[in-house]
Amino acid sequence: MNINGLIYDLPEAEGLRETFFDMKRDFPEEEYCLKKLEEKYATFYKTEVPREEQMKMLVKAAVELTTQEAPKWEMIAARIYLNIVKNDLKEEMRKRGITSFYKKICYLTEEKLYGAYILESYTKDEIREFEKLMKEDRDYLFNYSGLELLLNRYVIRDQTGILLESPQEMFLGIAMHLAMKEKKDRYTWVEKFYNMLSLLQVTVATPTLSNARKPYHQLSSCFIDTVPDSLNGIYKSIDNFAKVSKLGGGMGMYFGKVRASGSMIRGFEGAAGGVIRWIRLVNDTAVAVDQLGVRQGAAAVYLDVWHRDLPEFLNLRTNNGDDRMKAHDIFPGVCYPDYFWEQARDNLEGEWHMMCPHEILMKKGYALEDSFGEEWKEKYLDCVSDPRIQKRVVPIKDIVRMIIKSVVETGTPFAFNRDHVNRANPNSHRGIIYCSNLCTEIAQNMREMEVTDEKITEINGEQVVVTVTKPGEFVVCNLASLSLGRIDVNKPEELEEITKTAVRALDNVIDLNFFPVPYAKINNEKYRPIGLGVSGYHHMLAKNGIPWESEKHLEFAEKVFADIHYAAIKASMEIAKEKGTYLYFEGSKWQTGAYFKERNLKEDRWQHLAEEVQKNGMRNGYLMAVAPTGSTSVIAGTTAGLDPVMNRYFLEEKKDGILPRVAPDLTMDTFWYYKNAHYIDQTWSIRACGIRQRYIDQAQSMNLYITNEYTFRKVLNLYLLAWEEGVKTLYYIRSKSLEVENCEVCSA
Repeated sequence: MNINGLIYDLPEAEGLRETFFDMKRDFPEEEYCLKKLEEKYATFYKTEVPREEQMKMLVKAAVELTTQEAPKWEMIAARIYLNIVKNDLKEEMRKRGITSFYKKICYLTEEKLYGAYILESYTKDEIREFEKLMKEDRDYLFNYSGLELLLNRYVIRDQTGILLESPQEMFLGIAMHLAMKEKKDRYTWVEKFYNMLSLLQVTVATPTLSNARKPYHQLSSCFIDTVPDSLNGIYKSIDNFAKVSKLGGGMGMYFGKVRASGSMIRGFEGAAGGVIRWIRLVNDTAVAVDQLGVRQGAAAVYLDVWHRDLPEFLNLRTNNGDDRMKAHDIFPGVCYPDYFWEQARDNLEGEWHMMCPHEILMKKGYALEDSFGEEWKEKYLDCVSDPRIQKRVVPIKDIVRMIIKSVVETGTPFAFNRDHVNRANPNSHRGIIYCSNLCTEIAQNMREMEVTDEKITEINGEQVVVTVTKPGEFVVCNLASLSLGRIDVNKPEELEEITKTAVRALDNVIDLNFFPVPYAKINNEKYRPIGLGVSGYHHMLAKNGIPWESEKHLEFAEKVFADIHYAAIKASMEIAKEKGTYLYFEGSKWQTGAYFKERNLKEDRWQHLAEEVQKNGMRNGYLMAVAPTGSTSVIAGTTAGLDPVMNRYFLEEKKDGILPRVAPDLTMDTFWYYKNAHYIDQTWSIRACGIRQRYIDQAQSMNLYITNEYTFRKVLNLYLLAWEEGVKTLYYIRSKSLEVENCEVCSA
């Protein structure tokens, strides 16, 4: 191949010469010269190899040249791979007679790969105008890892696996879906949604990325159910989980209402089998009902720290003990009141009393789990002193030991600080929050459903059995994330505009969604909840030259999240002015102004915003939640969620070879700001989390990283500090010797 008069022994392909010209222009440094690529390619080249294989070898050569000293080879590898993909796609479209984006949509609709609703919503002329929005050069924003993931998992392929859609066509298709019901300036919103996605400034949740524009458009990530204390109720919750899992969702399930082992059933003492047996059914359902054949189902189960079955619950995933009491495929979480942490801090040698929620309800007439704060504490101590209620008494120190033993061995249980969550609940006038979701970022009102009646009736001359169910409050989260490493966060106007666009898109998801269970639809329409989060947090700090372990980090985090928070509230308020408020706005903390007072938001802009909210309402009852963004952050070429990087550079083992991974925008300037997560003083992470929490109405998917040097006391101190700093939830505790599973369900 001749490039600027120099001959390189490299394969020929349509568009490849132009790719190399762009490469020389964009990566002029000596370490990215074509000679190095030629030399590496020569080590793979074999005579009489088909052109297709030669191109794959060329990609492999560029991938293997990627090091922390020459990280941009992963961008070059992506461009060469794109060349292959575009040529293959062009040829495939020629074979099928597809000459435009409009014709492609028609074809994909006929093949039932596109939802018919797109053509029903847009005219031919509109789609032709939208086609002009596509910017193919934005493909150059992908690194190789992100591009490979996108092409393998998210773009449309036919039943035989042949690629039928480019990345930019995918982004435009999603944008068209999200803007479908816009009545004014629809073209503008398609453009804005396309820009935020194609510039990798905003990532949408994995189900949205996968299913928007497709016939089965389940767009939500995680669901939360309150498991009732009845046979019908428990099986109904498991049935709901199966339906959610079938369509790719994950589930958080609160088991705190289910009676403990040995409790009474219909007056018979010792009859109840306890929560572990039911959790095992959830575990088996997760394995049996896999998510579209891609991966097994995923569920987190939560239990209160005062529940009598807690010791067995803490051993669900550990490797010792009776395997009949294990559930290795689910993720346990524990709900903690303030009083527990107060005792762990001040009275570690004291005793902790665990009781059965059903027995408390029968003997005391109230459900202990239905209160929080001081009211809960008074009721708990009242139950402790009541001799009619059976107690399982264990030293607090032993409970803490069991928790820490489990987190060190398995990464779980997740932590849910229920008093923090409920005090900050903007919709506390309508209920209580018992637990979180699979990734610990969602905190919304919950209530168990109730099967009230089964009756025989006649439909079309045939007898049928109809089950009547009170829906309760079945939580759904609709997620997206701002890619902070891709946004100039020092420009409030840019940050506000992107936030406004993301909030609009998420609000539209509510009306466009296909819900796997009807209860989810009912609750979504009541609260219109969304969960705007972030990814690329460490990426952002590194780009701005801010060390993780510094006061500057805390100050910067407060500024950025205050700006995002303000922009998100303002955006929801403006949509409410246009389209109406959510059903329960009246009496909420949004409406009363308590939301702003409780967070001590006193500056002029906040005061003015509070007045505007009171006047115009809020479109969304819940607004912000920070998800882990495992897979979507890879696509965006940024760091995951709020996490620090595990390594600046590492080799990832994949089925088709070793893949180098590099911290985003790694240069000599950013190198020292990418400190390994396990070597960061975790107190800085917790303090930052506490500061951010002030500006997040729901919760954050927050991991802690520990090494083998951590003692029992040191881990306990991290939990105590998190509680003292107002952190609502903790996700995994990631030990250096432990590999835990990343949640792909909530990626956003």
